[in-house]
Amino acid sequence: MKAVLITCFFAVMLFSTVPAFYVFSTTNGQEPLTLQNAKVVYEMPYPGLLPDHPLYLIKITRDRVTEFFTRDNIKKARLYLNYSDKRAMMAVKLAEKGKNQLALSTLSKAEKYSEKIPDLLKNSKQQGTSPPPDLVLQAKLSNQKHWEIIQNLLQTFPQGDRQTFQDILRLNSQVNKQLQGM
Repeated sequence: MKAVLITCFFAVMLFSTVPAFYVFSTTNGQEPLTLQNAKVVYEMPYPGLLPDHPLYLIKITRDRVTEFFTRDNIKKARLYLNYSDKRAMMAVKLAEKGKNQLALSTLSKAEKYSEKIPDLLKNSKQQGTSPPPDLVLQAKLSNQKHWEIIQNLLQTFPQGDRQTFQDILRLNSQVNKQLQGM
């Protein structure tokens, strides 16, 4: 009886993890293909204070001090990934409030933080410390989620902001190409 229960337990565990395996598996070292309309499964952090809040300056000061004192390339890459994701979510929240120009500025800053990540990962590799695979995967998923956010915001913003969105999308695409090379 015990053997049957243990066998059933392992069978259930095996079959319940198969879909997760297919989602994260790669073929021939390439990332799995995703459909254009598919949602990226990536948990974005809570943005905290928004740029329109009076105490936002304190948050920015804290972020800059933390950035200055973070010297390890991998830790700094994780920090920039967090800052980038938070600013992308700030842009979404600001757009929901109707503050389109502030949202665009914040979204641009998010992509500029993302732009720094591949260089940090390459530098750490040159210094003998390979970036953890989970960090590289997280950076790739974050980049895809940012692209999704940009596309969603692009549909809701007025026509006059198209050039700014094209610049942001170009930056996102450059980061994506750099991350795919890792």
